[in-house]
Amino acid sequence: MIDSHAHVHDKTFDEDRAAVVARARAAGVGAILTVGCDLADSARAIACAREYGLSSSVGIHPHEAKDAPEDIAAAFAPLLADPSVVAIGETGLDYYYDHSPRDAQARVLRAQMRLARERDLPLIFHHRDAFDDFLAILREEFRPGMRGVIHCFTGDAAQAKTYVDEFDLKLGIGGVLTFKTADGLREAVRAVGLAPLVLETDCPYLAPIPHRGKRNEPAFAGATAVRLAEVLEERPETVLASTDAAARRLFRLP
Repeated sequence: MIDSHAHVHDKTFDEDRAAVVARARAAGVGAILTVGCDLADSARAIACAREYGLSSSVGIHPHEAKDAPEDIAAAFAPLLADPSVVAIGETGLDYYYDHSPRDAQARVLRAQMRLARERDLPLIFHHRDAFDDFLAILREEFRPGMRGVIHCFTGDAAQAKTYVDEFDLKLGIGGVLTFKTADGLREAVRAVGLAPLVLETDCPYLAPIPHRGKRNEPAFAGATAVRLAEVLEERPETVLASTDAAARRLFRLP
C-alpha cells in the first residue's frame, strides 16, 4: 500500500514520528510520500524522508505564494538535488481561504508547472474553489507527457472526468471518501473508475472513518482502501494493486 500524500514531517508528529512510521509499515504501507508546502517545509520533508526511508516533494502551497521567491527555479534547485525528491508540489489555487493574492497564487503555480516540465517531474496539485481559473492554467501550461495528481480530490463527476480525460491526471483519494456527506465524491469515483486513482492520507488531516476526529496517520490508509473497494464493487486487493501501480508510475517509485 502506498500513501501518495502525507505530511509525516509535520510538527504534530515530532513526539512519535518513528512510531508512526513503524505503525504504517506494520499496517502494510510500504511507501510514503511526505509533501512540502514552502521552502522551509520542503527542507523538513527531505530531512524526514532521508531519516525514515520515505519519498519527498518540494513545493510552494497557494497559501504561501505571497512569500514565494521571485526565482522559484533557483530556490528549488538545491532541494531538487536530493534523491528522495520525486515530485513538485503542493502547488495550485485556493480561493476558499485566499491566504495569498490570487495573482501571486497563479504566478507561483505557473512557475512550478514550468519547472516540473523542465525537470520531468510530476506535479502535486492543490485546488479549492478555483476550478475555472485552475482549468485555464492547466490548459495553458500542462503539456502532453507531463504527469500529475489532484491531491485530496473532492470535486464532482464532471470535474473528475475533465482531469482524467483531458489531462490524464491522477486523483488522490483520502479519508473524505468515507464521510457520510461525501456522496458527490463517491459518484465522481464511480464516474472515472479505479485506474486513475491513488490512495493518500493527507495526514495529519482528514482521518477516515472509523478514525474520524483523531490525528490522521499513514497507517489509516487501509480504511480508505476498504471504502473505495465498496464504492467501486471491487475486491480490496484489486484496489490496492491498482492504486499502488498508479502511484509507482506517477512518481516513478522503485
